[in-house]
Amino acid sequence: MSIYLEYVLLVFLSFFVAWFISKMLTRAFDFYINRNVTQLQADPTNFIFLRNSIKFVCYGMALFWIFSKIPYFKNLGHALFASAGVLAAVVGFASQKAFSNIVGGIFILIFKPFRVGDRIEIASGRRGIVEEITLRHTVIKDYEFRRIVIPNSHMSDDTIINSSITDKKIRKHIDIGIAYDADIDKAQKLISEIIQAHPLFIDNRTLEQKNQNVSPVPVKVIALGDFSVNLRAFVWTLDFDTANELHFDVLKTVKQRFDQEGIEIPYPYRTVILKNNHENKE
Repeated sequence: MSIYLEYVLLVFLSFFVAWFISKMLTRAFDFYINRNVTQLQADPTNFIFLRNSIKFVCYGMALFWIFSKIPYFKNLGHALFASAGVLAAVVGFASQKAFSNIVGGIFILIFKPFRVGDRIEIASGRRGIVEEITLRHTVIKDYEFRRIVIPNSHMSDDTIINSSITDKKIRKHIDIGIAYDADIDKAQKLISEIIQAHPLFIDNRTLEQKNQNVSPVPVKVIALGDFSVNLRAFVWTLDFDTANELHFDVLKTVKQRFDQEGIEIPYPYRTVILKNNHENKE
């Protein structure tokens, strides 16, 4: 058998073994995560990160094995090592972003500003659930079920709002404008009653606040706008998803109740003054 054919077979077998081992280990990790994480109440982020690193490690070891066994590649490695200064500069410049993403992923794994399953919002205003953290990037599933793929270096440097890091409860702000001649006290009372009657509302008052008869749903005047008095209700719900659902339901019910009670939600009014210039005629 030709020596070149042996080298080709060695390369093929090395990568095949790397593929097979990475496949088996990935399946083993998936099985372990799905079976044990819920029972042990463990954070799946570490396991998922390690699972996503398996392929990189396996193929890296296969490549190292090939370089050590084939004389041509071995000599090439020695030659490259001899010019390591130039090579390091070239490789370092070319792979700077790749390494920064890997380091960013490791920092995310260590410091855990967010975990797999957390609901987060990034600086661009995009919101979603962290679905996966790999060596290179973080995958976020938004609320339209699209996947947002963001490099780890950006996630490490970006400002992130995490709604799940310690407590999933959300204090939702619901803003509603009423006309200037509407009864403010009546509008505030109706809004508070509607929210308290919603099944997704939770009473987050402390025992002291309950003893002091503090309202479960404070409704405050936050601005006197150009054409409306702006009210804001402060509502507690279990998490981000239920907060949005409650918000949509409350807006619909408030509109219906305001129509019944004669409380106007005004249109933007504008006063237009037309002036005619009359010439003095002698």
